[in-house]
Amino acid sequence: MSDGDTYEILDDMPETPRLPGQVVLSEDADQALDAVGADIVSQAKACVRAFGDFHLALSGGSTPMPLYQRMMIDPSYRDMPWRRTHLWIVDERCVPFEHEKSNFGQIREMICEHSDIPPSQVHPIHACEPDADARYEAELREVLGWREKGHDRLDYVLLGMGDDGHTASLFPHSPALAVADRLACFNRGPSVTPPDRVTMTYPLLNAARFIGALVVGRKKAAMIHRIVNGIETPREIPIKGVVPLGGEFRWYLDADSARWPV
Repeated sequence: MSDGDTYEILDDMPETPRLPGQVVLSEDADQALDAVGADIVSQAKACVRAFGDFHLALSGGSTPMPLYQRMMIDPSYRDMPWRRTHLWIVDERCVPFEHEKSNFGQIREMICEHSDIPPSQVHPIHACEPDADARYEAELREVLGWREKGHDRLDYVLLGMGDDGHTASLFPHSPALAVADRLACFNRGPSVTPPDRVTMTYPLLNAARFIGALVVGRKKAAMIHRIVNGIETPREIPIKGVVPLGGEFRWYLDADSARWPV
């Protein structure tokens, strides 16, 4: 190569999508998980200082499981205040906890059995019970009610997003999308991917202090593009109904999910 030759450095990172809220764009899924974990620990420590406890709502599924495992074994998460944390479940399938598709079953195995979180501060959804939604709402109101008025809300909610734009167990065109007077409800019917679900509702989610949406992988890119450029309503793309009332909303994307066209 002669002295006059130069290298052209190409930036392979896509443009950050203009989504509602803040967007943290990482090079890959691994970095996105680190960003989520750092924010959870930061929020936890701040809430423990301010209120004495931290209310964390987690989603199931394959995407966040590596994060939960990392939080148990990585020394950088050693100061996560699990003993002051209340653990809630964003949504649950109507299956026993021992079932492979139970969100709580996975989270219990990954976190509850390997941290020092007190069992009394773990709040599963007993989705197989006929009054599971009412019981969960009552538990949420009772436990959060110990907080001062205005601070009686979830501190950090971690959501995912399906290829169809659903989040929690709020599916396109499903009955739970219209629920405005409940904190949790059953979601059933032909528009819900079986089995039936119990899910947190928009009123509870949107009241949270901080909402994070972890969306990674090339299969999510088309939906991210639709959210940015389309005019569909939350009935068609349920994650568009996540609009915090006085809280923060942060998307955690990797390059694959943000790159369009695929």
